[in-house]
This record gives sequence, C-alpha cells and structure tokens, in this order.
Amino acid sequence: MSVQNENQQSDAAREAYAQAAAAAAAAGVIVRLADPPDMNGVIGLFERTWGEGRSPDRSMLLALDYAGNTVLTAIADSKQVGATLGFLGWSNGLHLHSHMAAVVPWRRSGGVGYALKLFQRAVCLDHGVKEIRWTFDPLIRRNAHFNLVKLGAEVATFLPNFYGRLDDAITGSDQSDRFEVRWRLDSPRVIRALAGGHAPAWTTSEVLPLGVDFEQLRADDPAAAAELRATSRALFGENLARGLRPELNAANEYVFTTDAADTGPVAPGAAGPGSPAGPAS
Repeated sequence: MSVQNENQQSDAAREAYAQAAAAAAAAGVIVRLADPPDMNGVIGLFERTWGEGRSPDRSMLLALDYAGNTVLTAIADSKQVGATLGFLGWSNGLHLHSHMAAVVPWRRSGGVGYALKLFQRAVCLDHGVKEIRWTFDPLIRRNAHFNLVKLGAEVATFLPNFYGRLDDAITGSDQSDRFEVRWRLDSPRVIRALAGGHAPAWTTSEVLPLGVDFEQLRADDPAAAAELRATSRALFGENLARGLRPELNAANEYVFTTDAADTGPVAPGAAGPGSPAGPAS
C-alpha cells in the first residue's frame, strides 16, 4: 500500500515498499496503515504486551493517525497480529520516533515485526523522512541483534532509567535503562543489513558478554539481574563518554569501537524474515 501517488515516489521509496511487501509475504501477513475500525485491536495488542491501561487510548491513536503518523497494523486471516506506533519528532533533526511495537506471542520470531518495521521505513521514505529512532533495553539480547544487526540501526546515546519505574508487564520493578538508536533509512549500513550482508569485524577495545537471558535472570534472580544492570550501566556510560560506540560482534556480545558506523562493504543478497521475539519499537 503506497501513501503517495506512484509517480511522485522516489526510487528509494518504491524499493522500500517492494522490500516491505516481500517481508510481509514471507511472514504471511498484510501490513498497512491502520484505519479507525482497527484502533480497538491496536489497543488490545499493546495491552496484551505491556499490560492493561498501557496503551494510548482510542482518541489519541485516532488523532495521531489523522495527523499522518505511523499507526500500522499487521493482519493474518482477518485478525490483527501486530501493530506499531510512531510519531514525528525534530530534536536533533527531523525523524520518526517509533514508540511502541507489539506482536502476538504465537507470531513472534516469524517475521511480523520485521515486516512492520520495513513498512514503517517505506512510509517515511515516501514522505522524505530519512531517519527513524526508538529506544530499547540494551540487555535484551534478541532485540539488540534485531535492531543493530538485522535492521542496521546504530546506537545514538545511552539513557539511564529513561522512563523511571514502569511497573509494566515486561519491565516490572527493574530500572528502565535504554539505548536510543537511529535508523538512517538509506545509509550504506542499512542497505547492507537489509540485503542480508554481514556486519563488519569491529575494531574493539572492550567487550560486554550477553550470554545470559536477561529476562529469565530478572525473573529467577532479581539480585543478579540488578547487579548486571548496574555493571552494564557503568560500562555503557563510561565508553560512550569516551567517544566509543557499542556494536554487536558475531557472538552477540557488545563491543566498543571508534569505527565508523558505515564501515564495511554493502553485501549482495536477500534479507530473510525475522522479528524481535517480544516487543520492540
């Protein structure tokens, strides 16, 4: 589904819509802009993920949608199985801030989140918006891989306890440390990632292993999870203050580097399906 007349679209937007359509077909869904009748379903998806009362209400979603922001839905067998919400921002440059994304549990890791993200990218390029930003918990390894490797986003900054205590169905009483990432939609890094290319071997100075399933650790041993949270917070803060960027290596460990984000060739190939196993924005 195109937002603008096809004759008005840039080559980048046309290609982005084609990539989004291929990702949706691979995931077995239709992704489109949400219509007013879809909003109750969008709310249901957000509340299933974060808990009752954690979604914007219907009037807010309708207003955001009417103003032209990305309220998107993914549909399979006439049922909504995924949704995402993003709105325009202009801090440090015009961008879309992607705030919420949710997929029903039985469709996670099946490409629905990837298809939603690629459609969001296409809509932005269709309107001349070249960057999407969002936040995620850096200790959730699968989301780190999805964001930094599969999509080709890059860490812009570290935000300790960004939202304060959320007490939602995901974070509980844990502190809400977040990376803000920027997805430069037509950059060599993103083109390489969406083509299925491998990330470069980063020049590194320090490594933070992420071998533990942090969500399980948080449930089983809150004290150990809190210790890892404190250790990682110090490491992220110190290294970013020194001008080092966090990236993921082939073992899904954080490494800190001064390499340019677009280091490495753009590799040919086709990006396969995928999605975050759980919520990501």
